Amino acid sequence: MFKGRQFDRSVILLCVRWYLAYSLSLRNLEEMMAERGVAVDHATIHRWTIHYAPLLLEQFNRRKRPVTGRWHLDETYIKMRGQWMYLYRAIDSNGDTVEFWFSERRNVAAAKRFLRKALNRHGRPERIVIDGSQTNREAILSCDTTDRLQDRSRLQLKPIRIRQSQYLNNRIEQDHRAVKRRVRPMLGFKSMNSAQAILGGIEMVHMIRKGQAKCVRAALLSLAEQFERLAA
Repeated sequence: MFKGRQFDRSVILLCVRWYLAYSLSLRNLEEMMAERGVAVDHATIHRWTIHYAPLLLEQFNRRKRPVTGRWHLDETYIKMRGQWMYLYRAIDSNGDTVEFWFSERRNVAAAKRFLRKALNRHGRPERIVIDGSQTNREAILSCDTTDRLQDRSRLQLKPIRIRQSQYLNNRIEQDHRAVKRRVRPMLGFKSMNSAQAILGGIEMVHMIRKGQAKCVRAALLSLAEQFERLAA
């Protein structure tokens, strides 16, 4: 993963972890590394993050604990090139992150693409809680129907129950805050590629802090220790 890099893997992992986990700008990190005797440009740290965040997320997903069958689904706003885009997110009844998807549009097609990704990775939930969004409701009904028609297990699959309640969906709206808190100092993304990579890294850190990696709770591993394991 780090073969051929000019800097040591420990420096790269430190910069990527600090950028994804804390409210630091790239120039903050450049100054902090200079104080430690490491001369690295802020643009290089940005390139490291774009390159390594998806790789680390892929490793994390292989070690992720299963989620429950009751999901809360919602989308939140993220700025890119001065325009508002949409981050679709879902958590389960324990507050663990199920899935996320960054989209330029907020429509049925985007919601269906997000749901297909979640269903393919985690299977069918028993229930999904949403707010008053008819778009999300339509997407769930469409994906659920398609999923049941394509099923070859010959089992009588029950339809996914949909519950629309603004009050019950406060849980995921609160969970959005951890991601938004980190994104805010970044002052918006410049491209879809960088937004998807960095948001994926931020979501990964959020899941690590929730203890969503298998066997982590028993081992009581720190964020830094888990990063080292993902990069091993």
